Amino acid sequence: MSKNSHLGHQAKKRFGQNFLHNDAVISDIVDAINPEPNENLVEIGPGLGALTEPVVERAGELSVVELDRDLAHRLRHHPFLAPKLTIYEEDALKFDFSKLASEDRPLRIFGNLPYNISTPLIFHLLTFKDKVKDMHFMLQKEVVQRMASGPDCKSFGRLSIMTQYQCQVIPVMEIGPEAFKPAPKVDSAIVRLVPHKVIKNPVKDIKALNQVCLAAFNQRRKTIRNSFKKLISVEQLQSLDINPGLRPENLGLNDFIKLANFITDNPVIADND
Repeated sequence: MSKNSHLGHQAKKRFGQNFLHNDAVISDIVDAINPEPNENLVEIGPGLGALTEPVVERAGELSVVELDRDLAHRLRHHPFLAPKLTIYEEDALKFDFSKLASEDRPLRIFGNLPYNISTPLIFHLLTFKDKVKDMHFMLQKEVVQRMASGPDCKSFGRLSIMTQYQCQVIPVMEIGPEAFKPAPKVDSAIVRLVPHKVIKNPVKDIKALNQVCLAAFNQRRKTIRNSFKKLISVEQLQSLDINPGLRPENLGLNDFIKLANFITDNPVIADND
């Protein structure tokens, strides 16, 4: 049973707080994470501890990153949790997660992420992927769909490409608004991200991949010919076996990798952007 329902903390809009309060849903999420003793578990935004408590019960200890001073204070004085937590009262968007990892103890990161910062936070976390075993996040359902989406879908874009290039993306379960207080206006979903140990078709520079994605999806109704005109000519696109008349969402991940590697090898053209 969740021990948080009586705690009377007002959710703060500026932190995008929506607290889980459905015990059955909480139990399913913790089962999906499957925390074990001696693992290097890190929770982002523990809030009122809905996931923190059952995870600590299974794992024994936990690091948490919490920006809200009131909630961090509450956790520090929590009769059951306090001795088992290492609390970092910091902004997860700026937090150096690598300092929590070691060779033999890769990170297992999880959290009910504030929806207003979820995409930049995912991009930040991906920079630490070499130190991460897996990540489980509660996100807006639409964000999980974008992460998992393939080509020829409206939801396919920069988030799909950058996430799938670096991780296996596994949608785990969907959760309705009624599981939260206050209830958000959107459906939520849990996603599991497992960083690839080896990337079969690597880019020479991940920044170039991001640059290509930004150029492509900034105005996604444009054809590739127009999206990329500052980066690559029509002839060069054709030499890469890419049809200039397609729209960005019609390209696959490997096409974006080809484009990124071309830009890395031909920086003079890329400088115009």
